[in-house]
Amino acid sequence: MLVYELANITPNRRQAYVGQSAFAHKAGLHVSGIQRNVHTYEHVDPALLGNDRRVLLSELSGRANILYKTREFGIESELTKDQIALLLEELKRLEAAGYTFDGADASFELLMLRTLGRVKDHFNFVSFRVFDDKWHEEQAPFSEAVIVIEGPDGKRTRNSAIGNGPVNALDSALRQALVPYYPGLATMQLADYKVRVLDNGAGTGARVRVLIESTDGHKRWGTVGLSSNVVEASWQALVDSVEFKLHKDNVKPRIPTAASANGARRLVNGTANGTVNAAANGKVSATGKTRRVVTSAGSAAAKP
Repeated sequence: MLVYELANITPNRRQAYVGQSAFAHKAGLHVSGIQRNVHTYEHVDPALLGNDRRVLLSELSGRANILYKTREFGIESELTKDQIALLLEELKRLEAAGYTFDGADASFELLMLRTLGRVKDHFNFVSFRVFDDKWHEEQAPFSEAVIVIEGPDGKRTRNSAIGNGPVNALDSALRQALVPYYPGLATMQLADYKVRVLDNGAGTGARVRVLIESTDGHKRWGTVGLSSNVVEASWQALVDSVEFKLHKDNVKPRIPTAASANGARRLVNGTANGTVNAAANGKVSATGKTRRVVTSAGSAAAKP
């Protein structure tokens, strides 16, 4: 990995022995086999090579995959057969719809915990709007996001932020709204952002899958979102990323004073370090050399 970093080359996930997928197992039969005897599918311990064993989740998953992930996530209580069956059914439904959890373990952990009733929502989404502005052809466009949420104290707040793209602006506005309640979110930032078009024949109206990797400087986690609107898909992944961070931190919200609650300021330059530029699917109006794209949502964001 050091050579890859120094040479500025993207690592080959499928490289023998040291690639991220070299010791990955997807099918339920394989996972069941390594749980009984790892040598049935691995002729060498991945730890000896500086690698890790990975169990993936997909439509090929079986009961063994779910149980393996339960232990990996540190869920102490044993799942019942009905709970496992429910999780498998939901997993296969989401995979058929276009979701993938290969690089989004955080989203699946939240899905599992919600099924078990062991996770809570740390805030309630009310609405968001995103504006894309370009004032001159020679100037780069910028985005502004306006978010309304209901905090853990039941109060609604409205926050806005400007970023170098709609996702960057949404990320900044969301964390600006939540940091007064959860200061630990200040260290969180986007580390990677990927978009995959699923309906190749649908043109610009195709469904897209967004995978987001986040970090707080100590660990990384991945989340996923799916929609025909790239901003909505990104929002789903962003919300899961924030919820996962708050779940892992397991801290009580700090209820801000009235003065600080009313002091929400507009960010002229988004503070997030996410270097994301995604085009929003929305109505476009043009007058001369000025173009604006507006995307809005007024109901709770869908969660996988």
